Amino acid sequence: MFRGRILRAVLRALDAITPAPRRAAHLQTGTRGEDEAYFHLRKLGYVMVARNFRSARRKGELDLVGWDGDTLCFVEVKTRTSRDVKPAEAAVDEDKQRELAVMAGEYMRRLEQKPRFRFDVVSVYYERGEKQINLYKGAFGT
Repeated sequence: MFRGRILRAVLRALDAITPAPRRAAHLQTGTRGEDEAYFHLRKLGYVMVARNFRSARRKGELDLVGWDGDTLCFVEVKTRTSRDVKPAEAAVDEDKQRELAVMAGEYMRRLEQKPRFRFDVVSVYYERGEKQINLYKGAFGT
C-alpha cells in the first residue's frame, strides 16, 4: 500500500516537471482516468502487464491488460466528467466490443499458452470535484 502511494507520487512529480505537448481537454481527462483505473485495479490485486497495447497489424488499442488471479483481463476504461448524456460504460457498444476482441486476439497471439481471459470495463467519473470508479468484471463475452 505504501509503495503504491510512493510510486503514484513519483509518477505525478515526473509528469509535473516533464513538459508535455498541449492536448485536448477530453484526451487529458481520458489519460487521467486510465491512470486512476490502473492504480485502482492494482489496489484490488490485479497484476498489470500492459498499458495502451497496440498492434501494427490492426487498428485499435487495449487500454489495460492485467491478471486477476489466473484470468487475463482486457480492460477498457471510459472516463467522463458528467453523467448527463449516458453512462460511460454504455460507450462500449457492439462495435467497440468487436474491436476489443480483435485486439485481444492480437495480444493472445503473442502468448505461448492461451490462458482463460475476460473483458472488463472500468468507468471513471469526475463530477463536482469527486471521483467515482466502477469495475464491471466480465462486462461482455466474445
